This record gives sequence, C-alpha cells and structure tokens, in this order.
Amino acid sequence: MVTLIDTLTKTPAELRHPEKQKRPETAVLKKPDWLRVKAPGSGQYNATRAIVKDKGLVTVCEEAACPNIGECWSQKHATLMIMGDTCTRACAFCNVKTGLPQPLDPEEPGKVGLAVAQLGLNHVVITSVDRDDVADGGAAHFAEVVRQIRLQAPNTTIEILTPDFLRKDGAAEVMIDARPDVFNHNLETVPRLYLKIRPGARYFHSLRLLQMVKERDPNQFTKSGIMVGLGETREEVMQVMDDMRSAGVDFITIGQYLQPTRKHAAIDRFVTPEEFKAYEAIARAKGFLMVSSSPLTRSSHHAGDDFARLKAARLAQTGR
Repeated sequence: MVTLIDTLTKTPAELRHPEKQKRPETAVLKKPDWLRVKAPGSGQYNATRAIVKDKGLVTVCEEAACPNIGECWSQKHATLMIMGDTCTRACAFCNVKTGLPQPLDPEEPGKVGLAVAQLGLNHVVITSVDRDDVADGGAAHFAEVVRQIRLQAPNTTIEILTPDFLRKDGAAEVMIDARPDVFNHNLETVPRLYLKIRPGARYFHSLRLLQMVKERDPNQFTKSGIMVGLGETREEVMQVMDDMRSAGVDFITIGQYLQPTRKHAAIDRFVTPEEFKAYEAIARAKGFLMVSSSPLTRSSHHAGDDFARLKAARLAQTGR
C-alpha cells in the first residue's frame, strides 16, 4: 500500500506545502515598523468573514495570508478565489495550498454571481489557482463566472486576476472575450529570478498574455504587478516596467515580498518606503496610467478605488 498524503502524522504546514518540506529553513527577518499592521478583529471584519464562510467562498485574502485582510474586510472588500483552494503549481513565494485539486464545481459560477449580488459590491476581483490539470486551464469556467456576475450583478465592475494558461491553446482568447473591465496577470518578479521564484511559469509567455489582451480588445484595462525584496536589482525592475509598457499595460503594482513560512523563498531585504516612492515616480514617467507602489501594495488592494482612478486617467489622456 502506498500512502499519497499522510494526514495523521504530517503537520498542517506539511499538508499545505508538501513540495517545500525538504527545503532548508531560512531565517525570517524582523519586519520594520513600516510593515506592521493592526491585527484584524473589527465588527465589520467579523461580519465579512461570516458572509464569506456562510456562502462557502474561498478568498485569496486568507489563502495567500495577505497582510491587508483586516483593512479590506473591514470595508467589505474581498478577492474571491475560484476553481478550488489547491494549486497545481508550487511557486516559491506563494502560500496557497499545493496538490491535486478536486474537479471543477459546475455550480460555482452561479454561486459566485449570486454572492456578488447579495454583497452589493461595486467592484469585485476574481482570481483563481492554476489548474494545469484541466484541458483549458479552467478558462471556460473562469469566463462563465464573469458572465454570471454580469447577469446577476450588472452594476458591478469586474477585475480578473488570471493564471498564465501556459500551454493551453485558445484559453487566453476565451478569457479576453469574457470582457472583464480589468484584465490582471502578475509577472511577479524579474526574468532572472523565474526559475527560483516562479519555476512553473515563463516570463515572456506571461508578458505575451498581457499584450494579447490589448491586441484583441484595446478597450480592456490591463494590469500587472511585481514583488520586490527577492534579490532583484533596481535596473531589473526598470526593465520589467519597460517590458510592461511595450505590452500596453496600463496599471503596475509594486509591493514588498513577505515570506509566508521558513520553507518559502527567503526575503533578500526590506525595500524602504523612499525606494517605493522612487519606483512610483519612474513608472509614471514611463507612461503607466496608474501606479501603486508601497511596502503593503498588493494586486487587489484598493482595487475599486484604483479602477475609478484608472478610468479617470484614461479619460484625461484620451478623452474617452
């Protein structure tokens, strides 16, 4: 008999990240003052948490251990994660569970559409795990979620944060044709660090995905983000900015990488708030319509407010 996953003797961390257990532990650096956040626990936070649990929703806020969960949930903002809570990739930075996922739930798109309507959201962010086990990477399922939100909550604007759909021919087109208001796909880090930090992905494939959005539907806003503090250089970050602009990306986010556990990729350093401000100035000079650059910036943080600013910036620039 072969035991695939031993749920009796393994710790929760081992069950969540079995592929990382043979890695040596690394020191977890003490956070500087500018990265300290209040522990969640407000009344509205608890109310949002109750809604999420009651409706059986999965959020990236919890799964990725986002430091902004207290602030966002206190304002009834949550990023919904579809297609399960288990990812087929094993990125060195990510806290989402790794393994073989359950089959896609055909009722999930309708449930998500209903939940968004009942929550009364003005803007919603939908993301997902990677589903390399599915023929189209889950693109048709993801697109149906967008359609159901349009049907059940027609006044809600939609931002999608997608996988890369690597080696899934036609999947990108399905997602683009679902016509979200914002198409987000994160490059995450600089090309030199991909094999170490994002081994299952390919930098230029991700860049091409973002470029395809603009080629197929120029009116869709595109967005992408990177983490810093992983060992990248300032010059490499600037090159990623140039690559994004060449692909027509409208909105860039830059935030500090935070290490989920000692088995994850180590933090090389904490980037100072002053350096983040400098990155913001450089990005704006390179022509991005929107820039969010700070230690606590995350891809979906303040997404609704940022979408409004993004529309205003394009209107001011192009008159439409």
